Formats: sequence, C-alpha cells, structure tokens
Amino acid sequence: MFVKRLKTSWLLLSSFGIMFAILSWFQESNIISDDLGFYKGLIALILGIILFFIVPNRMSN
Repeated sequence: MFVKRLKTSWLLLSSFGIMFAILSWFQESNIISDDLGFYKGLIALILGIILFFIVPNRMSN
C-alpha cells in the first residue's frame, strides 16, 4: 500500500518536472513568451497531470 502511494507520488512529481523542463526549453528557444511568471508552473502542473495519466497506464499493461 505504502509502496504504491510512493510510486504514484514519484510518477506525478516526475511528470511535473518533465513538463516544467520542456516549458523552460521552449522559453529558451523563444517558442513561448519569457514572461509567463507563475503560469509556467500552472501549465506544467496541468500538462504533467495529463502526462501522468497517459504514460503510466501504458507502462503497466
């Protein structure tokens, strides 16, 4: 039970980190605006949740 929650927490945190890094890369490449402020974190959270539900489901099958 604890291990499953730990794995889920780790995957969610990793998904957020991946999306935050991708958005940072887009900012450095001038693909998106540099002045997003806290919206970058909010966008990364939303996209990270989407990524969390797509990737682990395909890996567990």
